[in-house]
Amino acid sequence: LSVYENQLRTMGYDKTPDIILEVPVAVEGHIIHWIESKASFGDDHSHRTYLNEQFWSYWNRFGPGLVIYWYGFIEELDCQRDRGILLKDCFPTDIITLCHATELEQLSESQKEDKE
Repeated sequence: LSVYENQLRTMGYDKTPDIILEVPVAVEGHIIHWIESKASFGDDHSHRTYLNEQFWSYWNRFGPGLVIYWYGFIEELDCQRDRGILLKDCFPTDIITLCHATELEQLSESQKEDKE
């Protein structure tokens, strides 16, 4: 489940990530609440500009997030992971989804029924 940028704009948000996840996911051991997609190469100048003008404000409002640079990025720029901003050059394939409490309760109930 996610809320897309145009939906956020109608809710009054100005600059927003491309996607805000209603249920966070984990990527490489890091919790992700939002995803920003950039159809560019992440060079030092552009990444620093994005950090100051977009990414840190997303982090302040929504928590940790993931930035995908379609054409790669300078590896040394992926140095904010511990602070909550991951960089990737493609959509991650190793996503771990987190369940809602109601989903866990349903799973628990179905496991009880299986045992009976």
